[in-house]
Amino acid sequence: MNQKTISPSELPRLFINQSTVIDVRTPGEFNAAHVNGAQLQPLDQLDATSFCETYGTENPVYLLCQSGKRATVAAERLISAGHKDVFVVEGGTLAAIDAGLDINYGKGAISIERQVRIAAGLLVLCGTLAGVFLHSAFLIVPGFVGAGLAFAGITNTCGMAMVLGKCPWNQ
Repeated sequence: MNQKTISPSELPRLFINQSTVIDVRTPGEFNAAHVNGAQLQPLDQLDATSFCETYGTENPVYLLCQSGKRATVAAERLISAGHKDVFVVEGGTLAAIDAGLDINYGKGAISIERQVRIAAGLLVLCGTLAGVFLHSAFLIVPGFVGAGLAFAGITNTCGMAMVLGKCPWNQ
């Protein structure tokens, strides 16, 4: 069974019907901005089996993240655990903001995706400079970062994002 998708404009109707809307981003991202009424369940803490036991496998569940990728991963996990009615909100929170939905803005936070770009860029820059000015062995750092980014693109799994998601400023 494949997950289904809905457009963000359908979310207000779901809240009126008291449907389960789950945001799978990190707590820091959720606190910065989230759709009013969505419940936080970070992807890295999602236990699909216990989720299905708590919410049941027949009741529809609507998932959103920043842009849709993590929600799709969460949907696949829930479907594998036996959930029968899983929806991914197309475009995630960014699309909900663009659609003019009621958004709760909190303290500012940098998204995990942006943190990965900053960290990867700084590692490549520092590794290259150290390789040029100190010792050529430092050039392994940008090579390692490049390999990690290629792996993340191929597998759709980013180790750096998982590590950054556990940092205190993202909790």
